[in-house]
Amino acid sequence: MARLKTHDEALRQRLLHRAAATVFDRGTAALSLRQLATDAKTSTTAVYSLFGNKAGLLDSLYQEAVRLFVARLAAIRPTGDPAADVIHLGLAYREYAVANPHLYAILFADRSVHCPSDADRPREVTETYRPLVDAVRRGQQAGQFTSDSTPEVIALSVWGTAHGLVSLVLSGNEPPQLAVADCYERAMRALVTGWRPGEEEEAPRFTDVT
Repeated sequence: MARLKTHDEALRQRLLHRAAATVFDRGTAALSLRQLATDAKTSTTAVYSLFGNKAGLLDSLYQEAVRLFVARLAAIRPTGDPAADVIHLGLAYREYAVANPHLYAILFADRSVHCPSDADRPREVTETYRPLVDAVRRGQQAGQFTSDSTPEVIALSVWGTAHGLVSLVLSGNEPPQLAVADCYERAMRALVTGWRPGEEEEAPRFTDVT
């Protein structure tokens, strides 16, 4: 059956964002297609037409979170300064989370919402992780990062720091009188500095010919 013209992308996006807010606030068990339709001032027929069922809605929710996150990171174009690119990717990570807290939670916090098959999950993770790993790899090639760890390990440390700081904000657990926004970029820069080559890597290597 052809989809009605009123069941368009604008309605789909509205339903996704309302569903994300419900899941973020009360969990997946609280997500009702009938209530979602009522909240969005549409019909359950529209919801079923667009998503099929609750599982389809949750899958679409996860895919939308991935899509927006990948698009935000892709907006950081590679430059001749990979270390700076890593910092900018960290800033973009925070911007995405603050602008889309409900989708961010679905993407990184509530694993029960993730509906892709086990075969699809590694591809999704790689897609979101690749820009940061690529920037670190370019930084290693340029001598900006140590070569005694893999690009994936260095990227993971950046990702983990960003995720931890962002999570403090979104969960309302920032310490009193302290704001993550005041130290976030500096933390990214300090982390990048910490992964620069050590003196033993910078020193010339001589071949022992004796």
